[in-house]
Amino acid sequence: MNKDSKVYLAGHDGLVGSAIHRGLISHGYSDIITRRFTELDLRNQSETEDFFKTEKPEYVFLAAAKVGGIIANSTYKAEFIYDNIMIASNVIHASWKYGVKKLLNLGSSCIYPKLAPQPLKEEYLLSGYLEPTNDAYAVAKIAAIKMCNSYNEQYGTNFISAMPTNLYGPFDNFNLETSHVLPAILRKMHLGKCLDNNDWGAINSDLDKNPVEGITGSSFENDKVRVLRKYGVSAESSGVVVTLWGDGTPMREFLYSEDLAEAAIYLMENTGHSSLAEGFINIGSGTDISIKELSDLIKEITGFTGTI
Repeated sequence: MNKDSKVYLAGHDGLVGSAIHRGLISHGYSDIITRRFTELDLRNQSETEDFFKTEKPEYVFLAAAKVGGIIANSTYKAEFIYDNIMIASNVIHASWKYGVKKLLNLGSSCIYPKLAPQPLKEEYLLSGYLEPTNDAYAVAKIAAIKMCNSYNEQYGTNFISAMPTNLYGPFDNFNLETSHVLPAILRKMHLGKCLDNNDWGAINSDLDKNPVEGITGSSFENDKVRVLRKYGVSAESSGVVVTLWGDGTPMREFLYSEDLAEAAIYLMENTGHSSLAEGFINIGSGTDISIKELSDLIKEITGFTGTI
């Protein structure tokens, strides 16, 4: 990629896409194409092909996806598999059809089997059963990898994939119904601290910014108390309690979104598909932390003094 290359960044306003957008600008790229969902629905083949035919991007970062945490993945499986397969299929096919020089497909570590050995290695893909709660999303992401590899083999394209570990950073999703573990714990601890301080002004501000099941800062107090309790933030006789899932022992690896962006830009600038044995590469921090350790760390950072 040259600094004046025409780069299309799909999903520029999400956690991953916004970090890549900032990274491209800081690296001096000047011709970056973006479209919001309201302007371009990548699930629609004709819209996607019309866009590629008109804009003719030279390089594509595919960061657009429907994403969510355990609740969202297990509740909306049809949307997760349909939306993500359609987005990947349309963008990858149009990239081949309209002569994109290189494409980077961003995936997820959930592609690996539930019981895959740790640390995860690329060759473990499809070596066992997937985690049932997010198998629909995982299948869509696996399909995108295989699609990139298939176009490379048949048409000689240069389409690569990167599988980041659990991410966090600016523009993360703090919706308690759909968020991933780190932003969910962070928000719960913040709300727990506010409740412990009886700071309903801060709670109202939080709910106005990110309503929970339609409950906002202007809702009745009983409704706010009810929905906070449902998602694990409650005032008990012993004090404020934040409830988290599981026993805290599972290990998770986390990566700051800005660091992922640096890795993605490096891969686009330096790495071809022929150098990746499986056609994709893992991106992570190389260290992991238990959910218990993570929750204790966030508790300390937020200043929550109640009970987990």
